[in-house]
Amino acid sequence: MKVIVSTKNLELKKMLLLYKKSRERKKQGLFIIEGEREIINALKSNYILEKFFLEEGVSFNNVNIKNAINNTPTIVVEKKTFKKISIRSGGEKIIAIARSKSHELKTLKLSRKSLIVVIEEPEKPGNIGALYRTAAAAKIDAIIISNPKTDFYNPNSIRSSLGDIFKIPTAIESNENVVSFLRKREFNIFTTFIKLDSARYDEFDYQLPCALVIGSESEGLSNFWSKVASENLVIPMAKTSNSINLSVAAGILIYEAIRKNNKLEKNTFL
Repeated sequence: MKVIVSTKNLELKKMLLLYKKSRERKKQGLFIIEGEREIINALKSNYILEKFFLEEGVSFNNVNIKNAINNTPTIVVEKKTFKKISIRSGGEKIIAIARSKSHELKTLKLSRKSLIVVIEEPEKPGNIGALYRTAAAAKIDAIIISNPKTDFYNPNSIRSSLGDIFKIPTAIESNENVVSFLRKREFNIFTTFIKLDSARYDEFDYQLPCALVIGSESEGLSNFWSKVASENLVIPMAKTSNSINLSVAAGILIYEAIRKNNKLEKNTFL
């Protein structure tokens, strides 16, 4: 098999364009996954992988990876060149081009016992990835992203989630369509505004089905959500602080809601 030795190679240029340009990812319906763990999670979640780039001489023990490589067009890249195209510093030796999914609300399979998270206008890929790690650990039923300010398939979101971003059923929609969807399914909508009449997050019962709605660090939730909320919750903070990281706030609420509804799995430890 021919080994690519230059970043000027056309296939590498096309791949790097998907890395760097959100517009290209959306236009082509393709995105980049780097790392064995991340690719395994994508395969388990039925993502279609269209091409692999492997560092010369690398081999894998995972059966899913081996089968995928054997049945997918693969390009081998010389070691020094591979380091130049990799955005990871951890020595990953495999990159895949994958096909995007549609992420429509109608694809979500929810029940009367569902607990989901809605994040409005997330803008930092790293925080999105961290949220998905928490959501995957807690086995959240779904995440809905409303009015996003960043591309869902940003490589930094995938990297910071360690591939957990592929595990959680996800929909991406406008605020109005999200609320309509939730109301039709009789979801309680619990928001996170800092208001005098807010209920403390740890003194609330989180009746299911419910959606925990969280805004970005920079802007918080828009006033749109104050008009549709079933209840507003607050996480107490020191007077010297005015915000909590999106993924941290989500984690606090998620695990409190799980605890109150006895959804914690017994005998499960880190």
